[in-house]
Formats: sequence, C-alpha cells, structure tokens
Amino acid sequence: MSRRSNGLAGIWAEAQRQQQRGLEAQVRQQREYERRQRAYEREVNRSRREQQAAYRQQREAEARRRTEELDAQVEALQGLLAAGCGAPAFRAGALARAEELEPFTPGPLAEPLVMPDPDHYQAQAGWGAGRRAQAQAQAEARARFERDWHAAQAAEAQRQRQLADYRRQYDAWAAARLAEIRAHNAGIAQMGQALRAADPEAAVEYFSAALYASSAWPEGFPRQVAAAYDPAARQLVLNWELPRYDIVPETKQVRYLPGSDQDKETPRPVTQRRALYREVLAQSALLVLHELFAADEFGALESVAFNGFVDDHDPATGRRTEIFLVTVMAPRSLFAGLHLEQVSPVDCLTEALRGQLSTRPDQYAAVRPGRRPEEVGGGVVTHGGEEEPDLFAMDPLAFEALVAELFRAMGMQAVTTQRSNDGGVDVDALDPTPIRGGSLVVQVKRYRKTVPPTAVRDLYGTVQSLGANKGVLVTTSGFGPGSHTFAHGKPLELVSGPELVDLLHRHGLRGRLGDGDSDRRGGSRSGGSGGRVPAPRGGSPEPAADAATDDYNVLGMTWSGGVAVDVCALVCHGDRVLSDDHFVFYNNPHTPDGTVRALPADAPDRAALRVTFDALPQSADRLVLVAAVDPAVDPGADLSGFTDAGIRLLDPDRTELARLEVSDGRPGETALTLGSFRRRPGGDWDFVLGGKGYRGGLEDLLRDFGIDVE
Repeated sequence: MSRRSNGLAGIWAEAQRQQQRGLEAQVRQQREYERRQRAYEREVNRSRREQQAAYRQQREAEARRRTEELDAQVEALQGLLAAGCGAPAFRAGALARAEELEPFTPGPLAEPLVMPDPDHYQAQAGWGAGRRAQAQAQAEARARFERDWHAAQAAEAQRQRQLADYRRQYDAWAAARLAEIRAHNAGIAQMGQALRAADPEAAVEYFSAALYASSAWPEGFPRQVAAAYDPAARQLVLNWELPRYDIVPETKQVRYLPGSDQDKETPRPVTQRRALYREVLAQSALLVLHELFAADEFGALESVAFNGFVDDHDPATGRRTEIFLVTVMAPRSLFAGLHLEQVSPVDCLTEALRGQLSTRPDQYAAVRPGRRPEEVGGGVVTHGGEEEPDLFAMDPLAFEALVAELFRAMGMQAVTTQRSNDGGVDVDALDPTPIRGGSLVVQVKRYRKTVPPTAVRDLYGTVQSLGANKGVLVTTSGFGPGSHTFAHGKPLELVSGPELVDLLHRHGLRGRLGDGDSDRRGGSRSGGSGGRVPAPRGGSPEPAADAATDDYNVLGMTWSGGVAVDVCALVCHGDRVLSDDHFVFYNNPHTPDGTVRALPADAPDRAALRVTFDALPQSADRLVLVAAVDPAVDPGADLSGFTDAGIRLLDPDRTELARLEVSDGRPGETALTLGSFRRRPGGDWDFVLGGKGYRGGLEDLLRDFGIDVE
C-alpha cells in the first residue's frame, strides 16, 4: 500500500507546478496582448486608409468644383449675347410710381367708447335698511351713473375730435403724397416727349440709364459710357468700356495629384483664350446695340455709333489710356433684321454690320474708332480726360445730371427731376439690388459752406412723406457733427465733397473741388456776424463771425457737484495747440478767427462754447475740451466733486442733437481732458472720449499741449 509523501520532495514538486502555471499564465497574457496590439494596428491602419481616402476624395472634389466653376465662367461668356437678348427691355415706365397710398388706420381712435350701463348702478342699501336709507342709496347710485356717463361722453367727444384731426392730417399727407407721385410720373412723361422731339440731353440721360440698369452683364464686367446724341441724324454716339483680357479664365482644368498632394492647373490654350476673348468683345458690342434699340420706345434712334475700349496701360507707352478694340456703326433698319440668338458674334459684327474688331485684342492691337462723342458736341457724358470740371463752378443743372450719372454708373436707375414740383428731390434713383435695394430720393447741394442740420432733417421728412427706402444728400462741402448725429440710425446717407470726388473717380467720371484748400474746406473765412456776445469773465469782445449763422454748433457742458470749474478749449494739430491765441479760456474768450468762442450758459448747462467746425483752420485736426478747478474760487479743491459730466451738442436753435458722456473727476486731480473732436479724412468730425487727469492744475495740462506757462 502506497502513501503520499509530505516531505521536502512534495513541497518542491508543488512549487514547480505553481511556477509552471505562472509561466503559462504569462505566456497567455503576452499572446493576448500581442493579439490586441495587432487588432489595434489593423484598426489604426484601416482608419488611416479611410482618412487618406476621404482626404483624397475631398481634394478631388475641390479640384472638380474649381473646374466646374471655370467651365461655368466660360459658358457664361459664350452665352452672354443670348442671355442678354432674353432679358426684358428697359422702359421709362419702370421709373414711374404707382398711385398707391397707405390706408387710413386710426387704430384705437376708430373704436367708440362704451357708455355706462344704468343696470350696473344698483343701490347698495341692505335688506333691513329703511326707506330713507334706500332712497339715499338710490340717489348715490344715480349720481355715480350720471358722473360716469358725463365723463364717458366727454371722453367720446375728445376721441371724435382726435379722430377728425388725425383724419385731416392723413388727408393732407395723402394729397401731398399723391401730388408728388403724379408730379414724378409727369416728369417721366415729359422725358418721353423730349425723346420724341430728339432732345440731346434727354436722349443721353435715358439711354445711359438703360445701359446701366441692364441685368445682362456678368459680374466683373465694367459699365462706363461717354455718349452724345446727334438730333439731326437721330444717332447716339458712345464709347463703352469693355472687359480686359483677364475676363477669360487662364486655367482650363484643375486636377489633384495624390502623389505630390498638389493641385495641377492645366492652362487654357492661348489660341482658344484669344478666340473666346474676341467673341466676348463682339458679343458685348452687339448686346449694347440690342439694349439701346430695344429701349427705344420713343423712336429716337435711327442708328448707333459704338466704340468699345479697354481702360489699361498702353503696351507702347506704358501709360494708362483708352485702347479701342471694337468700332461699328449700326443702322436700326439693318440691325432689326438680325437674329442675334443664332448668329456667330464675330461674323455678325465684322461682316453683317461691317464693323472692326481687333485681330489680337489680347495684345491690345487697337482699331481706329469711327465717330466719337466729342465730335458731336453738346450733351456729352464725359469719361476720362485730363481736365476735370470744377464742381463749384458747374451749372446747377449740369451738376445734378452728373450726380444722376454717378448713380447710374453705380448700377442704379436714376433720372433728374423737373425743376418745378419736385418736392425737394433733385434725382430719383432705383437700386435694383435684392433685399438692400429700393427707391432713393437724392438731394444735391452745390455749397461752399457746411450743410446745416436743417437740410438733413428736411431730407428725412421727404423720405418719410414719399415712402422712399433711403435718402441721400450729396454736397460739394461737408457736414457738421449735428448732421451726422441726426442721420445716425436713420435711412440717410451723407456724401461730402471729398467723398463725392472719390466716388466720381472710382466710377470713371470726373470732378474736382476748386483749385485750393479754401475751396475744399468751404470758401471764404470772413463775413459779418450780426452781433456781439459779451465775454463771460472779462476779456475783449468777440470778433465778427466768420461763417453763416446756421453753420455753428453749441457745446453745452453739464455736471453735478459744487466745485467751481472752468471749461476751456484748445484748437490743436495733434497734441500741440496751434498758438497761445487758440487756447480759449476766461481771459481769452475766442480764437483769432472767431471759430471757437465762449458763450453765457443757459440752463441746464453750466458752461457753453460756440464752434464753427467747418471754418476751423485747415491745419487743425482736433478741438480738445478740458476742465480745471478755479483756484480763485475753490482754493485747495479737487475734481472729486465733478460728477455726472456730459456735453450737449446743440444746433443754432438750441435743439439738442446728441449727448456725449465724459469722464468724471478723481480725487487729487485738478485738471482733466474731457475729450476731443477729431477731423476725419472726409472733412467731418468725430468725438473721442478723454479722461487724462492732472494734479498740477491747468498749468500742468497746458504744458502737455505745448503752451509755456509763466
């Protein structure tokens, strides 16, 4: 019979078995780890391949999209004439306004008041009350009813009076609005009569508007014209700007190369690009002719002399000039027999119409233009030229026509109004742009002085009365802070003289503001004032005003606290006052030219200044306002009691235009810059908040601005 050994051999054998099992477990764990690692790597590789495939698909899709865009551009260029012929013709009736008025809507005033119901007024005596008490309760109920009934009758009578007054106001507004609409439509009809009578000015304005209003031209095509009309021949002669060679895409196809991870652009063959450009030029000329003849509903055109040019650098001289690439004279009778949707544009232009088209337009090989607008004379809308007309010296009617031409060059429909019954509107414009477009009323003021805020308010009233989408005020001068403050947040656009010149140049038109800075800033700096204002604290009487009485603003200073404060002004260039005389304070109540002067303050103001912004010296670019403790009145005080400070911007009638918040004073400081009005590049002024404090009083502040204090 055997027995199990419990000695050392058994212990050693058991230890060996435990060690073997441990090794086997480690092997299994290692194999499991390796298996999971391989699975993870396979997943990573699969994900990387998917990402690479997705990235490649994205790049290939982007390359296809760019190629499709190029193909679409070429297709649009090839179909320019066909698309243009399918667009509706321009008609003068598009400028007419419908005789539609907003209905009379009195709102709550239309509802009669409900009279008191006597059944709701019952005696309040109790069941056990005697006859005397019941009679008294009935009398009180009847008194309440009569009191409420009389009050309701009075309220109803007041409602009827208000309703009648509101109706009279509405009827007056409706009559004025209807008269304006009919006057406008009558002006459109008069323009049609002028076209039938072969009036040159009407012809140039109408047909220029037809070209600018066209929706047939793709993005990137210029639309600039110089035109004149020959009434004897009933011929319109025009120079029309054509697109440059880069309108045809240089790239034909885009492919993605995965090996180098780059896009490869295949260039369009030069011969193909040149042929397409010639076709675009021919289509442009034919489309202009088509739109002009299609818009002629008045029989004003027997023929059109067209000269197409590009505005670029001459390859021979390097100077920017007009290079003519197309010229054609198209009789109406011949053009009417063409089927433009089916023609070859180049053959139609050069053979059917006997026009000239550059053989190498990509190299700007020019053709000799036929009849030019300047050869006709009279009624020419100028594009280019070395001598710019002086807007100040321009005839008022010509200036209005130039502004209307500018709006047409900006892609709008625009015509000048008749001189009578125009309701304060000089140009009627229509912006066809979706969402932000609409009808515009334009007022034109050929001023040398600053346009007063009253003109801006009048324009806003006109916009409201006519129901226009926007009002635009164009001037050769500028606007003060009051005008900009009133226009802020309203559908108003203010165009100053420098901005007008910039817009004219950007849209191919010409104009300048006089010969010197005085003309640009608003004319002479001298003139009578019509009275003197006493200096508030001594000093000499103020000089005569240098500008019209409605050209200034009043700055009223308000603050809380009992500290005695002097409000001063410095006329500066940068951070340096122009001179000691341009520091306005209690001992110098005005500048030498009188453009800044101290005024007695009217409640609620505690200090006041009168400023003629437009007449400030040309070298001045800021007007700095400061406050300082008056040591003679409050010795030892600081500006901690100078709180709730603000500036009221007032017009000459003391109407508040804006309220400008400024910094409060701080303990220990005895002088403070409140803020500064700074001249913008266009000539207008903006207010910039200050806040720098000084412990050394006004003397310390003045040293910062270059004034030597003794």
